[in-house]
Amino acid sequence: MATVNKNLSEYDKTAIPNAKDFRFGIVVSEWNDAITNSMLNGAVEALIDNGVVSENILTWHVPGSFELIYGSKKMIEQHVDAVIAIGCVIQGETKHFDFVCEGVTQGIKDLNVSSDTPVIFCVLTDNTMQQSIDRSGGKHGNKGTEAAVAAIKMANLRKHC
Repeated sequence: MATVNKNLSEYDKTAIPNAKDFRFGIVVSEWNDAITNSMLNGAVEALIDNGVVSENILTWHVPGSFELIYGSKKMIEQHVDAVIAIGCVIQGETKHFDFVCEGVTQGIKDLNVSSDTPVIFCVLTDNTMQQSIDRSGGKHGNKGTEAAVAAIKMANLRKHC
């Protein structure tokens, strides 16, 4: 099992391209919404902190993490520079966790292969609710912040390649 040793919310702002001219889409799962809304807030704050104007952040909600794939596919059609897919799947007693996690991972990978728009995987796949709390603004920082930084870097890569 991997151990998180860094705060997901910490980044070197000088190493991040200015994002004022970029447009971002964020697709957020409504399932485990206390977690996903916290990650959404972290992502939006980081985007704005790095120059994105709020009018250039388009946010959609979908029912669950599995629906992030379709939502991200449709968000790409909105001519954004990058998409952030935010979700949270917590281990339960059945194999449902495995199927959802695998499907979302592969689906987002497929979008990255088939599209010219980067889709950032911001889906927590934790064993417990406490682990998700710790990674969505808790003791390990906010995965949404980390995803926003990745989105800016990938949008910049797309622009220059």
